[in-house]
Amino acid sequence: QVQLIESGGGMVQTGDSLRLSCTASGRISTYTMAWFRQAPGKDRTFVASVQWNGQTTYYSDSVKGRFTISRDNAENTVYLQMHSLRPEDTAVYYCAKQAMPFGGTRLGPNNYGTWGQGTQVTVSS
Repeated sequence: QVQLIESGGGMVQTGDSLRLSCTASGRISTYTMAWFRQAPGKDRTFVASVQWNGQTTYYSDSVKGRFTISRDNAENTVYLQMHSLRPEDTAVYYCAKQAMPFGGTRLGPNNYGTWGQGTQVTVSS
């Protein structure tokens, strides 16, 4: 069972940037990966996904144009570059791996079978 470990979270101010990393303990090159987030008192929501080969990405409307997801399959790592951060981006950010290989980028959270422990991002105004 592959394990996912997120890093890079922290406390920043409005307008700042952060880059989150998700490192897998095994090979993820055939799996679409995604980032989700959960704000206090709210449900976990989709942020961005990247196709197994890196050719297609998909973003939620709330982060489109500000966040960029990418992957390095040689390093078994997925990144989330976040710019122009806002207080409403405050959440625990989770990395996730789809349960089945070669999946699309628009599949729902039930299609993700492996989750990391999360990394906290706090944006102050």
